[in-house]
Amino acid sequence: MESVDIGIYLSYIFLGVALLAAVVLPLINALKHPAGLVKSLVGVGALVVLFIVAYSLSGSEVSSKAIAMGVDGSGSKMIGAGLILFYFVLVAAAVGIVFSEISKALK
Repeated sequence: MESVDIGIYLSYIFLGVALLAAVVLPLINALKHPAGLVKSLVGVGALVVLFIVAYSLSGSEVSSKAIAMGVDGSGSKMIGAGLILFYFVLVAAAVGIVFSEISKALK
């Protein structure tokens, strides 16, 4: 049983190292190349704007099943906004893929 515990603890350590690397290394790279940071901030800003649009489009209706699960009106609105944002990003990715393939085929 102790070998399983050691494996779990090692997994936690490796997960921590991976998370630290995933946060620190992009920050170091962003400080070396600030122009890339501006592009990233534009992308994050676009996602925030899309979320605001999705939040304004989502409804706050709550079904009896959702009430039984502890979801209130604001939670329902956030869930709806997340789903609508997912649909926006999905359509944008699909359009981008199709546009990319067509432009490569025409070159």
